[in-house]
Amino acid sequence: QVRLVESGGGLVQSGGSLRLSCAASGRTFTSQRMGWFRQAPGREREFVAHISWNGGKTAYADSVKGRFTISRDNAKNMAYLQMNSLKREDTASYYCAAGPRSTASPSAASAYDSWGQGTQVTVSS
Repeated sequence: QVRLVESGGGLVQSGGSLRLSCAASGRTFTSQRMGWFRQAPGREREFVAHISWNGGKTAYADSVKGRFTISRDNAKNMAYLQMNSLKREDTASYYCAAGPRSTASPSAASAYDSWGQGTQVTVSS
């Protein structure tokens, strides 16, 4: 498995921006697809974004498309989630996830076998 540590969460006003970071160690980072998921209180964990092992493919939930950007730096074993135009409904704990290259849907939690501890993002009005 891969050890993942998220950072960059915090409190931000509506319309503001945050950049989440995910530091990976363990299994070869370049063999991993990376994803971001989020979970708000009382709600199920939901897919936010995915990036393929080489950054060539990305995917986003409709709710964040055009506002969030996922990226990775394989030389630094890092993944990022740039979040712009934040809304109150983006408030959640955000989790970084890693999984092996496969044909599994990138939006499915089952496609990932390593998870970080989460970082809280709170958007105020």
